[in-house]
Amino acid sequence: MSSGLVTSRRNRRTPYTDSVEKLGVSGYSIVNHTLLPKSFQRTVQEDYWHLKAHVQLWDVGCQRQVELRGPDAARLAQWMTPRDLREMRVGQCFYAPLIDEKAGLLNDPVVIKRAEDWFWFSIADSDILLWAKGLALGMSLNVEVSEPDVWPLAVQGPKAETLVARVFGDEIREARYFEFQERPFCDRTLVVARSGYSKQGGFEIYLDDGTRGDELWETLWDAGHDLEVSPGCPNLIERIEGGLLSYGNEMTRENNPLEINLDRFCHFGNEIEFIGQSALADIAALGPSQRMRGLLIEGDSCPPCGKPWPVVSHGMQIGQVTSAIWSPSLKHNVGLSLIDKNFWSSGMQAKVALPDGSMREAAVTSLPFTNA
Repeated sequence: MSSGLVTSRRNRRTPYTDSVEKLGVSGYSIVNHTLLPKSFQRTVQEDYWHLKAHVQLWDVGCQRQVELRGPDAARLAQWMTPRDLREMRVGQCFYAPLIDEKAGLLNDPVVIKRAEDWFWFSIADSDILLWAKGLALGMSLNVEVSEPDVWPLAVQGPKAETLVARVFGDEIREARYFEFQERPFCDRTLVVARSGYSKQGGFEIYLDDGTRGDELWETLWDAGHDLEVSPGCPNLIERIEGGLLSYGNEMTRENNPLEINLDRFCHFGNEIEFIGQSALADIAALGPSQRMRGLLIEGDSCPPCGKPWPVVSHGMQIGQVTSAIWSPSLKHNVGLSLIDKNFWSSGMQAKVALPDGSMREAAVTSLPFTNA
């Protein structure tokens, strides 16, 4: 296997890297200084159809955990996010944007409440560990901030529940979306959450011993042969169709939660306190100047979007495409773009400037494109 990527200790392997190499991984990305498989021995469309019909194992060990543990863990967790965590129960997972003092997005993790004084932040691609440690030290909080030996493995697709139940017991079927159970595995108890970076349904298993990666992978693999289990990775077609955003692509610290439609995950009362509270309130009072929208782009299959493509209307740039691909289900190219306020209504017409200098007609639409 040759991915073209030269790795070192700065680019960490995961407990599942050996397994994906044996199964023909053909490309990687780097997320949180960690390898993320991005392709196997089939096309993106072939992977898309398999994901929608069967079940896949995804090495998402790059979703590093920032652990907050101690008497002030809940206080620090709330200080880091505008989402109201007061009613969060042990056993729940909350999608929670993290913002800085200017309401700029730092990350969009899933927060996992293990106990009243114990949280995991399952982070996207930015360095939150040092941010959390700095806050804890600066506020003199009684909390231990660390990166534990925890490595998520995703099981995604319509047959995921069947596979996970075979390994972890039928009780896992009772877990609701964004809830977890602690389930036995060999001589351990693992967090198994109904969650994942696809719209096809599935689970994320939080292995808390990096030496057991092969054992977990092989157990799931052997249990899924008749389900057509396959190695996989987050699929670009399925992600864009479902309106799933990628930190570092669709949003960065230059953006705020309202621009990317995370209003419902932000609390605007004074009952809680968080970093960037006044800045976010000011943005809400005026309204965001741009919003994340979908684009249906005309023409045949578009090239990969390696850098942003301008979106223009009447000679004026009104946004930029950050991710795009041909959708075999919608028979259109689909893209994601932050669109200026006066142009973000569904049905608005625009043009997209491709790297070869051509212009494609496009229509603005709401997200997600499809729930299929």
